[in-house]
Amino acid sequence: MEDSSRWDGFQFRPGDIVINSPAKCGTTWTQMICALLVFQTPQLPAPLSSLSPWIDMLVRPKQEVWDHLAAQRHRRFIKTHIPLDGIPTDPQVTYITVGRDPRDVAISLRSHGKNLKRDVIRRLIHQAAGNGASDAPVDGHDERDLLDERTYLLRWVDNDDSPYVNLDSLRALIWTQSRAWVRREEPNVILLHYAELSEDLPGQMRRLAERLNIEIDERRWPELVEAATFQQMRNRAEELAPDEQLGYIRDRERFFRSGKSGQWQQFLTVEDRAHYDRRIAEFAEPDLLAWLHHEPG
Repeated sequence: MEDSSRWDGFQFRPGDIVINSPAKCGTTWTQMICALLVFQTPQLPAPLSSLSPWIDMLVRPKQEVWDHLAAQRHRRFIKTHIPLDGIPTDPQVTYITVGRDPRDVAISLRSHGKNLKRDVIRRLIHQAAGNGASDAPVDGHDERDLLDERTYLLRWVDNDDSPYVNLDSLRALIWTQSRAWVRREEPNVILLHYAELSEDLPGQMRRLAERLNIEIDERRWPELVEAATFQQMRNRAEELAPDEQLGYIRDRERFFRSGKSGQWQQFLTVEDRAHYDRRIAEFAEPDLLAWLHHEPG
């Protein structure tokens, strides 16, 4: 579904924002926060996926996406799930990465996968590549959709594919997050965390506005924060869900599943959790793991 080469030759503008996070870590949430800060009103001028295109997704021709971005006159904020080392580096661009407990990511990925119309995605990719209609089966599913939650989680944890081949695994998630973690001290790299957004949305929005050098009238803050809450975003799922207006999500409201953390606990046994701890320790240094798991410093 994604190709990092679609960034090759892309012309950045000073002030561009790249929202770079693994899937289901809070990318859409961060896009919405950026939209609210940029436009300074909950009444957005277009659907979120139009305001903040997913540049590396293959469902639209690359030039079409580039032309759309070139025509934008507002401060641009662009979505990607490509690891940060696969995106051109520009000191005039701000890169935002969102972290989340990997076990919560897996639970959310599980739900999201079952909410996708995979046959529609395949057809769109074929068409965007100029290959005409695909012969994908109607309403096709991935075999992982048929697994029970515990089996799915353990397979996701144990998947050993290279991140260059498959970004849908614990190994790939840690790889993607580590590419931002090693650059966290750079002035144009910002790390947010899903748990911190959940615990202190007003404070995190103000912090982000300051880092992006965006001034907000104090009277506007309450309505902007309210518009970024999970319930308000779910209420506006038709315009905020990342469907690219192409119809590959079955239920846009279901995209905003629950917004809660810790649901993985009901599926993993004590032995499973110990296995997860051993497995993730193979991939990342302790301070990165502490940040991802939102452990006290």
